[in-house]
Amino acid sequence: MESNQQKTPGSFYVLISVFFFWGFVAASNTILIPLFKKHFSLSQSQSLLVDSAFYVAYGIGSLIYFLWSVLAGDPLNKIGYKKGLILGLLISACGTLVFIPAASANSFPLMLAALFLVAFGFALQQIVANPYVIALGSPETGAHRNTLAGAINSFGTTIGPLLVGYAIFGNIGSASETVGLETVKMPYLILGIAFVLFATLLGISKLPPIKNEEKASFDLGVFKFPQLVLGMIAIFIYVGVEVGVQGNLPELMKQPEYLGLEAGQTVHFISLYWGCLMIGRWTGSINAFNLSKNVKNILSVIIPFVAFAVILLVNYIKIKPLYANFPEGVFTEGSPLWDLIYFSPFIFILIAVSFIVKQKPALTMLVFGGLAAVMMIIGLATVGKISLYSFISAGLFCSVMWPCIFALSIAGLGKYTPQGSALLVMMIVGGAFIPLLQGKLSESIGIHLSYIIPVICFLYLAFFGWKVKRVLKTQGVDYDAETTSGGH
Repeated sequence: MESNQQKTPGSFYVLISVFFFWGFVAASNTILIPLFKKHFSLSQSQSLLVDSAFYVAYGIGSLIYFLWSVLAGDPLNKIGYKKGLILGLLISACGTLVFIPAASANSFPLMLAALFLVAFGFALQQIVANPYVIALGSPETGAHRNTLAGAINSFGTTIGPLLVGYAIFGNIGSASETVGLETVKMPYLILGIAFVLFATLLGISKLPPIKNEEKASFDLGVFKFPQLVLGMIAIFIYVGVEVGVQGNLPELMKQPEYLGLEAGQTVHFISLYWGCLMIGRWTGSINAFNLSKNVKNILSVIIPFVAFAVILLVNYIKIKPLYANFPEGVFTEGSPLWDLIYFSPFIFILIAVSFIVKQKPALTMLVFGGLAAVMMIIGLATVGKISLYSFISAGLFCSVMWPCIFALSIAGLGKYTPQGSALLVMMIVGGAFIPLLQGKLSESIGIHLSYIIPVICFLYLAFFGWKVKRVLKTQGVDYDAETTSGGH
């Protein structure tokens, strides 16, 4: 790839804004699931086609790009990364506009097509943006820029459910599920305008027209590396469980024996789940900077609560109109903010475990995967908010898994690294299938017991951490180096 040292800070911030969009839209899908389920009289598994349509688009988009690049040459070599990113944004903008005729026609398939098209554009954006961020400046500081981009992605996942939930249901805490399908038009129209605006800003920005000049030869040699095969399965499962845990939460919280809350009353819990990813990623990003050990240790305690404060602030701003419902203040027992504050003990668990794993990727996978499985079991064995918080804590443990899996899977691949990377990105399609599997299982054994699926998923992710370290050792690869956290 051509090196570029141009100092374009303003353009760089425009570029990484696309990371915000990925998180914002993906997390907001959870708000659409209960809305579509009620409006179209869907089963739980049918309603989860919302996530399936979105993540299948990632898989298909990545597969098309992979086959195109290895058989006919990298298409970005012809148009450049800047134009590729603009094209991806415009494709996503077209997808948001499809929501308007879909709502007018009262068509669930057309709604799914709209989500598919949005995510198809995201697939191209993701293929482009990650190497683009690294190329904009010194390679030595590339990790810093990717970490910042990952943090912005997590901020999008945190506020997405709140803003979209507010736009569709009204004030947080509203129990109304009588809203019509027409309410999705305006938020997605605004989102489409934002896509076009940022595409325009990128077009007039001073971002250099970087191109990828490397051409990979196509053969199946990449599959001879067991760490890649194990990693492909791990990415499939990781994305699937990350999406599945929260995708089924609205239905779980709706159960009378659980919390008995309607969708409009649960958006702050969904925001908390995605906020957990932000807490973990902000904490993991500390190691991306050249700081002393003592400073890192201090920040490892402070940063998680700074991120938690951001979650509280965002929710506080959104529920201010509900003061009338809480005469003694929004921090009183039973308010949405108090629901979030009760979660704080889990943050201490994350801090303690982070000191144990010390950012070693294999150990992180083993410990975080195992602890997440324990939390899922606690969630299965209890009901109410203890169970809910245990399930939500999955976000904390998922937060740093993506960079760990990615780094371990491509270690030692040599010339096959580009193909291995493309195959790993393709496995994001797991977000389409695992939530659907859990939803289907819930129809036979109940939504609560369906969380046995995340238990199995996290056990594999823990196994991956244990197994891949041994696989790499047989190849003479010592991969106990520290890694930093990012977003997918």
